[in-house]
Amino acid sequence: MRLSRLIGFFLVLMLTGCAALDTVNESIDGITNYFKGGEDNSDPPAVLVEYPPEIKIEELWSESVGVGSDEQSLKLLPVSAFGKLLVADRKGLVQARDLKTGRVVWEVETDVHFSSGPGTGVNTVILGSSDADVVALNSENGAQLWRSKVSSEVLSVPVVSNGIVVVRTTDGELIALNEKTGAKLWNYGHNAPLLSVRGIGAPLVAEENIIEGCDNGKLMALRLTDGKYAWETSIAIPKGRSEVERLVDLDVDPIDVSGIIYIASYHGGIAAISESDGDVLWRNEAISSYTGLGHDYRYLYLSDTGDDVWQLEQRTGASLWKQKDLHQRKLTAPAVYEDYIVVGDFEGYVHWLSTSDGRQLGRIKIADSAIDAKPIVVDDIVYVYAKDGTLAALKTRAH
Repeated sequence: MRLSRLIGFFLVLMLTGCAALDTVNESIDGITNYFKGGEDNSDPPAVLVEYPPEIKIEELWSESVGVGSDEQSLKLLPVSAFGKLLVADRKGLVQARDLKTGRVVWEVETDVHFSSGPGTGVNTVILGSSDADVVALNSENGAQLWRSKVSSEVLSVPVVSNGIVVVRTTDGELIALNEKTGAKLWNYGHNAPLLSVRGIGAPLVAEENIIEGCDNGKLMALRLTDGKYAWETSIAIPKGRSEVERLVDLDVDPIDVSGIIYIASYHGGIAAISESDGDVLWRNEAISSYTGLGHDYRYLYLSDTGDDVWQLEQRTGASLWKQKDLHQRKLTAPAVYEDYIVVGDFEGYVHWLSTSDGRQLGRIKIADSAIDAKPIVVDDIVYVYAKDGTLAALKTRAH
């Protein structure tokens, strides 16, 4: 079954190229199941066991945002901006909700198949689509300000800085648009490898550069104003004989902490890089991830490719503890909340872990659908968005 699944994937890839079609998405989901645990995988998801909870998790409110991601692998993530919680669904619905009550402040229905966002700028809400559109809305009422065509599907959350919108597309383009008009300012193209994991990390603005992780395992910095080359560095080196073994995609969103960029790759480990010149400060090749990173003042947290959760020392990359109770449960990137780490899983559960040793402290089920969007924390409230459109606000109280 595994061999036939891989053969099917390569046949679809050769027939369709890089087109963002549903058949390609299904094939990539198939190869993801191969690595992450599916019905024919010998490493199945861990079964949840009962334990005495140490904290009480309260659901403050729960609302529905259309069809959510419509069970597809997209980068539709909630974001807190302009005093509201902004969120979109696959079929073109965009909502602004009250952070405390979940009440709809405004909503608009568009004809756009959203695949990423929202990103936010100066009174703008920016989203990308599978049909190669970038759409800007007014943050006060959702009215459309402009709509621009780019080269292909946008699978990273748009980033806005200094009046410039930057998006990454699935054909390897990094494209900058004028925030006020949507006019194209510059673009930078990459040669995409034959095989890559579906997903693109959002670019990161650091000082005057835009920094992006590439599917070939390199981290690159371009000048934000004109897209001119600044520096690049190799984060992950492809190893192994097969194309699958040599996957080193940098699909997680890089994070910037006090002038140091942290990023993880699919197979090539995690690294710390100086934001000023791209020098690699350390690498930990033993731990890889394609969901993303969380951090506090001293440590990094990540869900690895087997869905074990790790705590790493920021200065050295050394691992301090590893939590294996949620193995292969398709966890989100960890969010740090007070003394807790929060992750969602493929059955709609949200888990609270201790930052001190990773032990399970409590969990709550918010949906009958998978959660793949990293939870966000705003003013001691955790917001979680499931793939079926369930949007929930959670708060923790000690027993």
